Amino acid sequence: MVILAGIIDFFTSVNGIFYVIAYLVGGIPFGLIYGKIFGGVNIREIGSGSIGATNVLRALKETNPQIAKKVAILTILSDAFKGILVILIARFLGISYEAQWMMAFLAVIGHCFSPFLKFEGGKGVATGVGVVGVFLPFEAILGLVAWFLVGKFLKISSLASLIGVLFGGLMTFILHPDVPHIHTHTPIVLIIAIIFYKHIPNIIRLFQNKEQKVI
Repeated sequence: MVILAGIIDFFTSVNGIFYVIAYLVGGIPFGLIYGKIFGGVNIREIGSGSIGATNVLRALKETNPQIAKKVAILTILSDAFKGILVILIARFLGISYEAQWMMAFLAVIGHCFSPFLKFEGGKGVATGVGVVGVFLPFEAILGLVAWFLVGKFLKISSLASLIGVLFGGLMTFILHPDVPHIHTHTPIVLIIAIIFYKHIPNIIRLFQNKEQKVI
């Protein structure tokens, strides 16, 4: 009974409520929703089956190529801002930075293991960059620049994403060896680890030289 009471107290506290909200909002599969709205397709049954922007682009190129890139960009922005929004609301209400970082991590977990998709989901890149950018915007921008350059010249989305995320993460250690307010890189490392875990099939294909390019 004591344990149950503790669990109830936790999830009815302000922090606990925001943790649940961060996870649920992070789990909203915008790519799947946009694929059905704009292309009339279930992107989970096309290509990699991912709900991310790359698979949205791949799916809509077949059904509605005129708007494929625009919808892919909309997916990226939606996946990024769904984590940002919860954190900014929490910050406005004066919730601690430690709790905000937990929300950032849970938003990524929600995207990668969505409760609305039987705990499947996307790769977490846009959501991860978005939530880290709330706290360390310059490092997030550097990661995006690396992602853009690798994607532009090599045309391999997964490789661009992994290099961008890794570069942005490494820059946090260089530019902020002592992360403001929380004094640890743990949430950043965990977010990167989740993103790399979700990319394991892509990493295997990269080593096998079988990963598809985005034209």
